[in-house]
Amino acid sequence: MADSFDLLVIGAGPGGYPAAIRAAQLGMKVACAEMRETLGGTCLNVGCIPSKALLQSSEKLESARHALAQHGIRLKGIEVDLAAMLARKDKVVSDNVRGIEFLFKKHKIEWLKGKARLAGPGKVEVAGRTVSAKNIVIATGSDVMPLPGVDIDEKRIVSSTGGLALDAVPKKMVVVGAGYIGLELGSVWRRLGAEVTVVEFLDRVTPGMDAELAKHLQRILTRQGMKFQLGSKVTGAKNGKNAVTLVVEPANGGDKSELKADVVLVAIGRRPYTEGLGLESVGIQTDNRGRIPVDKQYRTAAEGIYAIGDVIAGPMLAHKAEEEGVAVAEIIAGQKPHIDYDAIPSVVYTWPEVATVGKSEEDLKADGREYRVGKFPFSANGRARANGDTEGFVKILADARTDRVLGVHIIGPDAGTMIAEAALAMEYGASSEDIARTCHAHPTLNEAVKEAALAVAGRALHI
Repeated sequence: MADSFDLLVIGAGPGGYPAAIRAAQLGMKVACAEMRETLGGTCLNVGCIPSKALLQSSEKLESARHALAQHGIRLKGIEVDLAAMLARKDKVVSDNVRGIEFLFKKHKIEWLKGKARLAGPGKVEVAGRTVSAKNIVIATGSDVMPLPGVDIDEKRIVSSTGGLALDAVPKKMVVVGAGYIGLELGSVWRRLGAEVTVVEFLDRVTPGMDAELAKHLQRILTRQGMKFQLGSKVTGAKNGKNAVTLVVEPANGGDKSELKADVVLVAIGRRPYTEGLGLESVGIQTDNRGRIPVDKQYRTAAEGIYAIGDVIAGPMLAHKAEEEGVAVAEIIAGQKPHIDYDAIPSVVYTWPEVATVGKSEEDLKADGREYRVGKFPFSANGRARANGDTEGFVKILADARTDRVLGVHIIGPDAGTMIAEAALAMEYGASSEDIARTCHAHPTLNEAVKEAALAVAGRALHI
């Protein structure tokens, strides 16, 4: 076991482990400290991967109950084996985290097991062992945002972590927060049989998303059976013997009311995880939101120490952290990588999925930028009709003068995959005409992207 490294990464999540791998590819001697028993961070262990496994399983149940009949497939006596579903989810997680462990061995990356803290310039202490490194990358990710007055016990009042491991389907579930995590996990348990009510402080779901998509998503989820109590805040919770009683009041003031549930899921966001990192030992101070300030090369105020992912400014997305992890390794190696933050997509994995990249209409209006809109519904797409998934649309926003694509917003089947074409187009500065003149295979869902691009110029073919 070495005591000195070219690079030491603190955190083996979707930002940290790619940074370690890329640095090893570039010839560095690399170590990665991780306090979990497994690699992969929140995303692989209790976030992105297990939630998508449950979303997939619950969507298959939904399809069996409500969609297969139109295909001439009639099923009787459908049962939910929750234990088997959760076991499958756990296997998906274990297979993924073992994959990261294999990659560490392949690239000769030393895994330092235990919680790490900075112990002065170029020094890191991990589980009582002090090692030195020429460069240090902080990639510790984020943690659940607490809600004042509501104590999470991960049994009846749960965070996203507990929400992935309930041992029974609750009769009634209240989700506090109408963001991506809350709507996804709320969808899982609604499909499995829970009566789900979402309480949100703002007057809309998915804050920050293009408002037209957000409204459409809420309408669809409401039709599916999810209830919404918007413009409301939860100010307290009493965990009783058989139920949790929440105190809810209007966000702008007014009379309080009570809301009872078997399980409450708190999903009001996440906060940077910097607790116990020893930042003070190297003179690093966090900002008013607990984030570590960095420059464009991800350098902190301390020489030789960098930070990426959820602990710095920007969207808390696994793929954003991954791009930064690769970029910071290349910067340390003397290269000059670049990330276009306007071309980083976001996805909500409800059904239908919602995916966006670039500016929303609200962003462009606030900037005073003139733009044109092209929209195309999936109800006019041949493949969507054949699949029986015609809900939603594609919307492309393009500069009114140059036609450059400024934003793409999709709500519909497999939107999370389809958004990649839009992100690539924006990365290379494409115009809507560039997309429109690109031949798209028929019949595919992506033809809706082409048609929306044609619609920017008022010449969509199939509407």
